[in-house]
Amino acid sequence: MGYFKDMISIDINCDIGEGVGNEAQLLPLITSCSIACGGHAGDADTMMQIASMAKEHKVLVGAHPSYPDRENFGRTSIKMPKVELKKSILSQIEDLNTVLKSLGIPLNHLKPHGALYNDVARDRELALVFLDSIEKFKKYVFLYVPFDSKIEKEALRLGFRIKYEAFADRNYNDDLSLVSRKDPRALLHDPKAVMDHVLHMVTKGEVLTLSGKAVKIKADTYCIHGDSPSTLQILAYLSKHLPKNQISIKK
Repeated sequence: MGYFKDMISIDINCDIGEGVGNEAQLLPLITSCSIACGGHAGDADTMMQIASMAKEHKVLVGAHPSYPDRENFGRTSIKMPKVELKKSILSQIEDLNTVLKSLGIPLNHLKPHGALYNDVARDRELALVFLDSIEKFKKYVFLYVPFDSKIEKEALRLGFRIKYEAFADRNYNDDLSLVSRKDPRALLHDPKAVMDHVLHMVTKGEVLTLSGKAVKIKADTYCIHGDSPSTLQILAYLSKHLPKNQISIKK
């Protein structure tokens, strides 16, 4: 028991419900998940199926709204009237929340997807639009945000409950932006490389960027993308090897 008391517990999350169909294998290995709710992927049936599995595995559930853009999987920035964007974001979250209520599952968090996630991180005006769209959830639902981002600062100023998120399987630039997916080095596929990446963030409070620079970072939860071909291998490796480094994936 003493060994485990000395361990650091971390939260591992995955973005799921995006059409890969690997949720049954992933959910036993993670502690929170963000379910696609119609913007870039997902529908009422997939939300119900995946939320039910998450409940079975005692995995916390969050909504993963996106620009309404299935054609580009939500990974392209879209110029939209503010009113329409707010309506779309809220509608996506409400659709998932309706499913969760029917299953007796609380909505744990909100996390924008893809281009929307990156845009609200660096654009204050867009961050305020997003926060305005989720105002009704601010008192009881966490917002997953990147450290030192525009949305982090505005969310804290406006009284939102936040959790800092870092990416276990993505390389970072020196300004803490994620390396573009157009760069073949954007994603980490090797399980050991992912573990080393996570270990450095957990134990040092900093991330090693693509240039080799150590930059301060905060993280309460670490994301591994559910649509990566190596996701299952990475999660299995972390589950086996992180405890040897005094780090456990909390359940």
